[in-house]
Amino acid sequence: MADLIQEGNVGLMKAVKRFDPAKGVRLVSFAVHWIKAEIHEYVIRNWRIVKVATTKAQRKLFFNLRGQKKRLGRLTMEEAGRVADDLGVTAAQVKEMEGRLGAFDASFDGPANDDEENTIPSPAAYLHSDTSDPADIVADQDDQDRSSRQLSSAIMALDERSRDILERRWLADQKATLQELANEYGVSAERIRQLENNALKKLRNAMAA
Repeated sequence: MADLIQEGNVGLMKAVKRFDPAKGVRLVSFAVHWIKAEIHEYVIRNWRIVKVATTKAQRKLFFNLRGQKKRLGRLTMEEAGRVADDLGVTAAQVKEMEGRLGAFDASFDGPANDDEENTIPSPAAYLHSDTSDPADIVADQDDQDRSSRQLSSAIMALDERSRDILERRWLADQKATLQELANEYGVSAERIRQLENNALKKLRNAMAA
């Protein structure tokens, strides 16, 4: 309750900041909408870890359907159709929101439990992952290692000046500007840019080969 009151205070402050007396509307009437909006947003954000409503229409359906559910219980398609007509949405949207309201947050990995017979399988036990195959992981690592070796060899094959320009323009924590390198080498910034582009082109060709 204290959190809801605090969110209402935030809405009140926003209303005061945006209130324009010249519009001919009382502050209390204007503030009510902002206070309710902030409280509604807080309820939706903290209903569960995974958001149940992200669009304006879903937020409206969220609060209205909660009130309907108290009276109707589990909705049949006929009841969902009537609720949909009342709220101006489709029956499919009503059933989807009902499913979200009735769902619960669960850990992806599941709790650690030695009693495997009575433990409900967690999503990690049955959802397929394209990145979990050991063979694929080893192959990807080999590709990365090979690419790193190729890149290192290609950089070492460059002349000293080109290598220095690339390292200071791309690899250093404090990257040098074209003008700084131009002043250091006694050439124009355009010449440094040309050397940089030529060096990058050589690296791309070496990697492609």
